[in-house]
Amino acid sequence: MIPYGKQLISKADIDSVVAVLQSDWLTQGPKVPAFEAAIANYCNAQYGIAVNSATSALHIACLALNVSEGDTVWTSPISFVASANCALYCGAKVDFVDIDLATGNMSVSALTDKLISAKQNNCLPKVVIPVHLAGQSCDMKAIYDLSKQYGFKIIEDASHAIGAQYNGNKVGCCEFSDITVFSFHPVKIITSAEGGMAVTNCETLDKKMKRLRSHGITNIAEEMTQPSHGPWYYQQLELGFNYRMTDMQAALGLSQLKQLDNFVSARNDIASKYNHAFVNSGSGIAHLSQSDDCYSSYHLYIVHLTPCDVEKHNSVISGMREQGVIAHLHYIPIHLQPYYQALGFLEGDFPNAETYYKQALTIPLHPTMTADEQQFVINTLIGLV
Repeated sequence: MIPYGKQLISKADIDSVVAVLQSDWLTQGPKVPAFEAAIANYCNAQYGIAVNSATSALHIACLALNVSEGDTVWTSPISFVASANCALYCGAKVDFVDIDLATGNMSVSALTDKLISAKQNNCLPKVVIPVHLAGQSCDMKAIYDLSKQYGFKIIEDASHAIGAQYNGNKVGCCEFSDITVFSFHPVKIITSAEGGMAVTNCETLDKKMKRLRSHGITNIAEEMTQPSHGPWYYQQLELGFNYRMTDMQAALGLSQLKQLDNFVSARNDIASKYNHAFVNSGSGIAHLSQSDDCYSSYHLYIVHLTPCDVEKHNSVISGMREQGVIAHLHYIPIHLQPYYQALGFLEGDFPNAETYYKQALTIPLHPTMTADEQQFVINTLIGLV
């Protein structure tokens, strides 16, 4: 079977984790701050906050921006549910902005129209969470300009996009956002087994997220409400969580980071071969459009099957799996999930997202793919379409 995604673990990665296992620290040791600093430096950001998942990073990012009951957060309907759930964890409401069907990313024109209407109805969002689908950045400059006009904060959900670039800068530099979130799940670009990170250029947000990931506790004297009792002393300043990353995970992430640019380059090479094959096939297979100002990390390779009905869509996915290719679909529109429909969302609310779901297909792309495996995927898909 050819999986749609797969981690690549080297001997050096294994050795880095073994070294931690043989050290005095398994968790909350020196590797976590080293990993935070390395990721922040890679992205040209000031601060990094390592946590046990990107979901946790999204949650504490919302809390750090004071998202709470009575607030509304907007995100994309084409994402994993964590992109929306993080706001609900804070007691806020969630709404969605329809996508650009060509890229799968949040539509700037749809966002603009929704903001105009929301201002008229006095219900503007507190935070907008653009999602960099498959590794390509959203149009962050345009979204940032709208944030200045309408007064919302921005969290980039870059779970797919470490190693990507926008306007010549690394995704994660936070030039056009308050916080950027990465995922290090094994199917992502680099892995720490499980894990995530938030990066920011704001010292206040950094300090707050670091407290929130560890029960709301600080041992920094300057943050305390009274003089410290001694080196053992700590204070809980707010209600936080146990979202910490271990030193073992951080060591793996540090080792993987050394290969990040190579991984992204390999993914782009594979994507380029797919693009060439499908453009020249005449088979109605269209890849997601790539913007000239973006360099994608290609976490996923997503195609549209056009024209495509439900029966054909299902038969292609099933047929590929029967032939040993794990085709997948990223994602089911969040607003169509039963939980969100119980909150009042309806089919037809975000038509581009729903059209996307009827056409989209994820095919294997990971650095361990061989040329023969990729050609087999190409031939299998074209043969079924």
